[in-house]
Amino acid sequence: MKQTILIVDDEKNTRDGLRAVLEEHFEVSLASDAAGALALIDADPPDLVLTDLKLGADDGMVLMKKILKRSDPPICIMMTAYGSVDTAVEAMRQGAYDFVTKPVNIDRLEMLIRRALREKTVQAENLELRQEVRKTRTPDRMIGRSPVMERVLETIRQVAPSKATVLIQGESGSGKEVAAKAIHDLSNRAEKPFVAVHCASLSPQLLESELFGHEKGAFTGAGERRIGRFEQASGGTLFLDEIGEIDPTVQVKILRVLGEKSFERVGGNQTLNSDVRLIAATNKDLAAMVRAGTFREDLFFRLNVVPLTMPPLRTHPEDIPLLIGAFLKEMAKEHDKPERRFTPEAMEALETHAWPGNIRELRAAVEHAVVLGGGKELALGDLPASLRAHSAPSGEGEMNLARIEATMIHKALDECAGNRTLAAKKLGISRRTLHRHLAQIGIRKTQEPIN
Repeated sequence: MKQTILIVDDEKNTRDGLRAVLEEHFEVSLASDAAGALALIDADPPDLVLTDLKLGADDGMVLMKKILKRSDPPICIMMTAYGSVDTAVEAMRQGAYDFVTKPVNIDRLEMLIRRALREKTVQAENLELRQEVRKTRTPDRMIGRSPVMERVLETIRQVAPSKATVLIQGESGSGKEVAAKAIHDLSNRAEKPFVAVHCASLSPQLLESELFGHEKGAFTGAGERRIGRFEQASGGTLFLDEIGEIDPTVQVKILRVLGEKSFERVGGNQTLNSDVRLIAATNKDLAAMVRAGTFREDLFFRLNVVPLTMPPLRTHPEDIPLLIGAFLKEMAKEHDKPERRFTPEAMEALETHAWPGNIRELRAAVEHAVVLGGGKELALGDLPASLRAHSAPSGEGEMNLARIEATMIHKALDECAGNRTLAAKKLGISRRTLHRHLAQIGIRKTQEPIN
């Protein structure tokens, strides 16, 4: 299949002459002005654009800038009868692949075109290879092998290569920002910025300025122009945490960016294009907020193209040892401490804690132990007091708790006809956790009936 070239020139003889020379090896289309060129590019993007610097009333340099702002722009080569070093340098600085002067040396032009298209093909093949690698690898930031986390990881792998907006919901501390970074890392935008904004900490005016920037003098205290986060994240990913906290006036502006891919700085009148992949997160029920009239329905649907729910840690306790291992390495390096492990007693306390603060609370507990622990191993006494209180020495209270747990397990097994997989689901724990409790209360695996 032939590669495609668009020739843009206001002189018919030049257009026709270049087409006659190039169409033997390439699919060639023609345009006489900027509007016609952009229409053709919208309809069927070419691989390369060869444009004159002077297009009657239009400016070829302006046209080239518009072309190169697209997400997957064609290669641009500039032609002009007004060749000069300054013009050539400016064209290259603005993104032109190269520069030729009129009358065009056909041999040199063909050489430039072939070289440029060859490089574009190699780049496309490398990008495709990177995308295939990203599809198969596990996000480095995500830790977990439980079924519930495997489902989260699969969603991340599927959505990452797309341009779709993602809404991540979940309790505080469940890893929403980590999931957003994993999506970015596996996306085609991985080499561009990941910019995070925590919306709840800013007033509506400050949040608007933070997101869109402002011009000098836009409001009291605006002493100079500020570049907003949408501009900073250009080509990359913008993560809006606690999206449920934003003011309705800011909701409208975000909706416009998602719909029109453009915005203005506060106090400015210049329209800026937006090439940003948006990921939002919240610990609130946005659907309920829509019904209550406190969150815009149209913005909710724009954000909720791909919903992703981060599970609370209590629903996948089998991942706790993996998380602890990762945090031990991280904290030892961060605080210049030797890598150590927890004693069995301390691990038991960590694995059986309820973790209302989720992964964030677990991470803080491990850091506390690493910083304060002085022995070869990290003991129960090195953990925060809240964990030690729930892991007191055996006594009447602990014995009562054990009896209650045993009663609940026996009841679940009876109701599930001895099926441990169903019993574990009914109790809201993993099968592995159920087996540990069964061992503790003296029910051996060999007693399990055949399911």
